[in-house]
Amino acid sequence: MEKIVDIRIDAKALTNELEVRKVIAQHLGIKIHNGNDSHAFYYQILKQSLDARSPSIKYNLRVQVSSNPITSKSLVPKYKIGDANQSVHIIGAGPAGLFAALKCLELGYKPIVIERGKDVRARRRDLAAINKQHVVNPNSNYCFGEGGAGTYSDGKLYTRSNKRGSVEDVLETLVVHGAASNILVDAHPHIGTNKLPQIIQNIRESIITYGGEVIFNTKLVDLELESKKIRSIVLEDLNTNALKKIKVQNLILATGHSARDIYELLDSKKILLEAKPFAMGVRVEHPQHLIDRKQYHCRTDKELEERRAYLPAASYNLVHQVDGRGVFSFCMCPGGIIAPCATGPEEVVTNGWSPSKRNNPYANSGIVVAIELEDLKAYANHGPLAGLAFQKDFEKLAYEHGGKSQVAPAQRVLDFTQNRISESLPDCSYAPGVISSAMHEWLPKHIRKRLQEGFIAFGQKIKGYLSNDAIIVGVESRTSTPVRIPRNNDNLAHPEIENLYPCGEGAGYAGGIVSAAMDGMNCVEAIKF
Repeated sequence: MEKIVDIRIDAKALTNELEVRKVIAQHLGIKIHNGNDSHAFYYQILKQSLDARSPSIKYNLRVQVSSNPITSKSLVPKYKIGDANQSVHIIGAGPAGLFAALKCLELGYKPIVIERGKDVRARRRDLAAINKQHVVNPNSNYCFGEGGAGTYSDGKLYTRSNKRGSVEDVLETLVVHGAASNILVDAHPHIGTNKLPQIIQNIRESIITYGGEVIFNTKLVDLELESKKIRSIVLEDLNTNALKKIKVQNLILATGHSARDIYELLDSKKILLEAKPFAMGVRVEHPQHLIDRKQYHCRTDKELEERRAYLPAASYNLVHQVDGRGVFSFCMCPGGIIAPCATGPEEVVTNGWSPSKRNNPYANSGIVVAIELEDLKAYANHGPLAGLAFQKDFEKLAYEHGGKSQVAPAQRVLDFTQNRISESLPDCSYAPGVISSAMHEWLPKHIRKRLQEGFIAFGQKIKGYLSNDAIIVGVESRTSTPVRIPRNNDNLAHPEIENLYPCGEGAGYAGGIVSAAMDGMNCVEAIKF
């Protein structure tokens, strides 16, 4: 007997193997004695997803069932030593860049990864400086450095981008490099910020073991073009400020959504860029127990305590339309922390992350408003960088209203919707600190109005969501890049430069770790030597 079956099981029962066997046996019509006849069949859970839409909370499982013991497939890297005569230079060591490098090794190319930031361990000192001293290193922070923005901002692995490549390949590669195998099973897999650094380090060691290079503290500052090709690039050693020119065969640009200097460099070289829609808003934080109680249909704290013994910290996904624009939750972090993600002076930027256990007492999420190109008319003189200019102004507003440090402006949610200054603020996970601010007065009107109506609508969907126990923290502005670096659909190269491959979130072709990783692999597969 070999079968794949889909079953539903009570969430609490999933913690008891005997109960799982009973449900499988009932589904198959197999008679077993008290559910514990281990020789009746063997099983392995292939996928699981939580369904908490009703008070009777269930898991949907896809299960492999067999009359013989089931052996998990062995995950073995398919890498080989790269050919130095077929080198690919990769700018950026985020998920797009790192997975591009691994794909190079699969195809026999030599990857050379160039990262402006520090290695994943050294980055921690710069993160501590932001949180404690409010000092932002423009080249090593939550966005820049080995592993990219995802390393220290959560590690969520859920994507809807199945048509772009193999999600399973990405997840299996992460497991090979140290991620827990449950990411292959969970419908919304998550590694956790506390575990990602070691995985990223292991990926770097694979690249180096098979002949690739990973160079840190080195920034792309110039390009030299000839006959519709990049012939060489100029790099700056950020330790010494020395410049070095190197020849390139193919260049993958995987610099992430916050490398503004790269967009400005390309624009100065008259390389085609496009403004694109994006989203901006605030980050909201609630007590996690408030979200748990509503999402898990608990009438009392005792009932919540019982359910949390076998259920994860609850999340939510919210969307509402206001005046033709979407208002929606983004990067929701149950049991998480709000992080300071500025990449330069005179800006305050927020994001969120969760540890693997998601056991912090707060739930935070970006609540953002869609920004369309027609909203950027006042910035038309910036051309394709119009959205970037708007984004900068938005972040500078937060900096000024936070007191010109990494302290962030904040307001109680109900006060914000009622245009009322908060006389005090609830506790908040944002380490640099928050200060009460009349955000309803200084947020751009078209964003403020939609946010207010969005929060009111969300309060109708989740009881207690619109509450002064919740706080908004400004601003959430880096949901995606406001600039697209165009490329051809067939060979993924820039339409004007045949050996330049715009890649990942920074080029406008991905929206998270997994989709960026797939895009990095796709770009390498498109390269022809």
